[in-house]
Amino acid sequence: MRPRRLLTKYAAGLTSAYVLTLAEVVAIIASLGGRSVVTVGNLIALAVVGLVGTATVAIGAVLIIRPTMRWLSAGQLPTPAQVRTVAKLTRRQGAITLAPWLLTAAVLLPLNLDSGSDVIAVMGSAILFGIIATSSTGFLFTLRTLRPVMAGVPTDAGRPPVPGIRSRLFLMWTVCTALPGLGIAVLLVLRYRHWLLAPSTPIELALLVLALVAVVLGLRAMIVVSMSISDPIHQVINAMADVEKGDIDRTVEVYEWSEIGRLQTGFNRMVAGLRERDRLRDLFGRHVGEEVARRAFEQASGQAGSLTGEERDVAVLFIDLVGSTRLAVEHEPHEVADVLNDFFRIVVAGVDENHGLVNKFQGDAALAVFGAPLRVSCASSTALATARALAHELRRLPVDFGIGVSAGPVFAGNIGAENRYEYTVVGDAVNEAARLADCAKEFDGRVLCSGPAFHRAGPAEREQWVHRGETTLRGRSGATTIYAPAR
Repeated sequence: MRPRRLLTKYAAGLTSAYVLTLAEVVAIIASLGGRSVVTVGNLIALAVVGLVGTATVAIGAVLIIRPTMRWLSAGQLPTPAQVRTVAKLTRRQGAITLAPWLLTAAVLLPLNLDSGSDVIAVMGSAILFGIIATSSTGFLFTLRTLRPVMAGVPTDAGRPPVPGIRSRLFLMWTVCTALPGLGIAVLLVLRYRHWLLAPSTPIELALLVLALVAVVLGLRAMIVVSMSISDPIHQVINAMADVEKGDIDRTVEVYEWSEIGRLQTGFNRMVAGLRERDRLRDLFGRHVGEEVARRAFEQASGQAGSLTGEERDVAVLFIDLVGSTRLAVEHEPHEVADVLNDFFRIVVAGVDENHGLVNKFQGDAALAVFGAPLRVSCASSTALATARALAHELRRLPVDFGIGVSAGPVFAGNIGAENRYEYTVVGDAVNEAARLADCAKEFDGRVLCSGPAFHRAGPAEREQWVHRGETTLRGRSGATTIYAPAR
């Protein structure tokens, strides 16, 4: 809502609350007081007091809300002094709605001193009705209008405490039940004890007015208090429903400064936490693949500690580029980066498609694991199929490569310090896959796998590979049986 429109709406709401209550008070006095009250002098006095009261409320509303509009329209954060001014809005509003009725009492009661105690009692009760009704109606008409102002003060700006739910309910009971009931009791005791009132003094009309105050204003005050409680709660409920549907960008305005405001703030912090968790999950997914991340989270929630570390039988795929140094010499850095990005994009897509884990990038090489942290039905078959698919895709790049696949037991878990670690795999199968990748650079297909990886694969996948003899890998003393794709 624009500040100028908010100011106009606030002043109009408070003024209309006074005018409406003034009409109700005139109707009460006229219907209960009879001809002894409806006199020319009283009508003129009510007209003058009504005009002055209307102007007082309208001007007062503008004066108390205008300082707030300055920083709100400028989009600035309020100073501590301005925060205290906002906190005093409701009290100043109550004072503004009280002022015209004090003026009314100061004019009408002395003017009717000679009309009898019953007339004074009716007017006094009616004015009391006007005070309470204007205050309640004013809060009712301006409750939603003031919300942008209250929400404009940040929660960390030192908001002073305001009456909570319990205090509001007690205040409603005091104003709308206790005060009218006390007034009825006082009138009855005064007449019974002959204090200020004679036994024959008619007080029935005053008692009726006070009863109307309790009934009519009780309803009005109940609406105000219930709205101040139910509106923000319903807002939080609706926002929770949106979050449940997946809209984690949903927030609510914190326009309440009571414990309800803490509920609104708590909801916003909860959603911020969900967004942070979703962001971390997205980052994790970018490192290990979306499907792998999703299933890893499911396993972690169903089996506590499943990602801490354990020995697994896995298949390891290692892929390394050839001639990356010459590529960096002959091309611009951004061109080299483009080639590497294309290379890694193909590798990540191929591994993700087969539910593997791209465990790490090492310069111009990549290490992928099948079977950890997610268990797959046949890790070797999946790794070998991925190797063949990657060899086909990578031939489109202006670089050469070598791919090695091995299989065997490894430790899969978190390696590092308590405050900095990464999920990785450690074992002979990892080293063997790296050595096979180096060896594969000398074969036409650029892909080799070890005997254990071949024999652990399914029959359908083994048909896609042929025996290529034995070789002694770098750093090893014994011979390693190797296989290559049949075509």
